[in-house]
Amino acid sequence: MAKLNQIIAVEKGVKSKSFQELTQAHQDLQKPALLAGISRTYQPKDEEGEQLPPESTRVQLKAEDILRSTANTLTRLFDVTATKDWANIGAAADVAVDGQVLLAQVPVPYLLFLEKQLTDLSTFVKKLPVLDASESWNPDASTDSWKTEPVRTIRTKKVPRNHVKAEATEKHPAQVEVYYEDIAVGYWTTVKFSGALPARRVNELAERVEKLQQAVKFAREEANAVEVTDRRVGDAVFGYLFR
Repeated sequence: MAKLNQIIAVEKGVKSKSFQELTQAHQDLQKPALLAGISRTYQPKDEEGEQLPPESTRVQLKAEDILRSTANTLTRLFDVTATKDWANIGAAADVAVDGQVLLAQVPVPYLLFLEKQLTDLSTFVKKLPVLDASESWNPDASTDSWKTEPVRTIRTKKVPRNHVKAEATEKHPAQVEVYYEDIAVGYWTTVKFSGALPARRVNELAERVEKLQQAVKFAREEANAVEVTDRRVGDAVFGYLFR
């Protein structure tokens, strides 16, 4: 069983590490190129047409994976802080959401900690990447991401044509003007991929954070302002927020 001063000694390092990892996750999610993928195949218009190799880019980052890693990162911070705060327990209150107790008899210092963390999480969730509403997206089991229906577009090639401006005579050669005409030579079939989230999913997450924020504030108002027992609260919090 750890001493309270030992928990306090490691708390600062855990806070610093979790902040760095959360910041990195937030920055990664603001890079659309990491979340986007595409697959294009080419078919010439006829058998004699030019053959072009397919083109593809894989989704490098998935928002759901970041949610899971963020939960793992912050669970340690939540647990260490809970262990410290419960050791100093005095006045406490339950944190209840929709009539169900999520965290029982939480001390005031930890309620204050939760308020700060939930404010940061609210910003994080509201910045989650959302699927482009101008496209129709479907889940793709093979890539564990989202993809669009194939779209076929024409590939054209400029072909030179001659326009006779003046016919040849005995004294002058014909006056010919060269122009270029776009001729269809094949077709691109394009499928877009994305690791972003449906707007519905982001809205649900934001609503969960807001509900928990309200519950924590209410619990703090209800509450009055060694050796420690390890507390495990992070799983309960993130099991609710990101489930």
